[in-house]
Amino acid sequence: MLGKVILEEAFALPRLEEKTRWWAGMFAVDPETHVREMQDLTDIRIQHADKHGVGYQILSYTAPGVQDIWDPKAAQELAVEINNFAAEKVKEHPDRLGAFATLSMHNPKEAAAELRRTVTRFGFKGALVNDTQRAGSDGDDMIFYDNKEWDVFWQTCTELDVPLYLHPRNPTGTMYEKLWEDRPWLVGPPLSFAQGVSLHLLGMVTNGTFDRNPKLQIVIGHLGEHIPFDMWRINHWFEDRKKLLGLDCKKTIREYFNENIWITTSGHFSTTTLNFCLAEVSSDRILFSVDYSFEHFDDACTWFDNTELNTRDRMKIGRENAKKLFKLGEYKDCNAKVI
Repeated sequence: MLGKVILEEAFALPRLEEKTRWWAGMFAVDPETHVREMQDLTDIRIQHADKHGVGYQILSYTAPGVQDIWDPKAAQELAVEINNFAAEKVKEHPDRLGAFATLSMHNPKEAAAELRRTVTRFGFKGALVNDTQRAGSDGDDMIFYDNKEWDVFWQTCTELDVPLYLHPRNPTGTMYEKLWEDRPWLVGPPLSFAQGVSLHLLGMVTNGTFDRNPKLQIVIGHLGEHIPFDMWRINHWFEDRKKLLGLDCKKTIREYFNENIWITTSGHFSTTTLNFCLAEVSSDRILFSVDYSFEHFDDACTWFDNTELNTRDRMKIGRENAKKLFKLGEYKDCNAKVI
């Protein structure tokens, strides 16, 4: 399929090469290739895209990124630097590349202001944050964005009509020491990423974030971070048990997924799993993605292009949903025929 859109595609600042190499060592079999691809925002990834039928990519700063910085001033300064750097790169290829804003999430008003700056000045397509923000004097606190204090930020998202991608980050501090230190191979894609994002997103549901901000759009990756597979059970307990005990979110979990939540195929190239998500979530709320350079274009695109889907679902997942959600203009192969 030509003209595919992808939107969980990471980059890193070249000046932080050693940190990128350290991070790569946790996930990449070939760290040097990973570092090289992560630091290249244009040439290498556009070559991959041309080879595999990807017309447009939305880039975002790699995890854990600014969410790993617990000093508010340093976090904000790095976020601004990253956004300015990304803006200079993507403007060279406006019909191939876009970007998500990187945000320090220490302060909702400050985060809202930087989101507004990047969207109105640079044309960014929304924001991506790496789960909770580390905070506190030793970085051992975690800031969630699911209470009323954060409504000023969510209201800015809806006013600008841009989504937020809630992406995972690695567990840190005493949380890491208590749960993961003796089980390090479960950190990341095998378990910890899904656990963190699922907690955060379901916190937004149950703490009324979507009720107070009904037009808010949130994207989560990896075919829903396990939530679709528990959809019946979550709905059963919310509706038949928890609401009788005082849970007051106004809609069902399925309605929030129909109206506020999107999932992507990033890093999860399983036909069986996709078919399950089609049944639980529908093609109306699924977006194709790669998760480059933690994953490879070849694996993602070859899988998607050869998966048995009807033309309508292939078009919606591959590009049409993204074109609508991100209000994309003309880009390479955006109207190519899909067979």
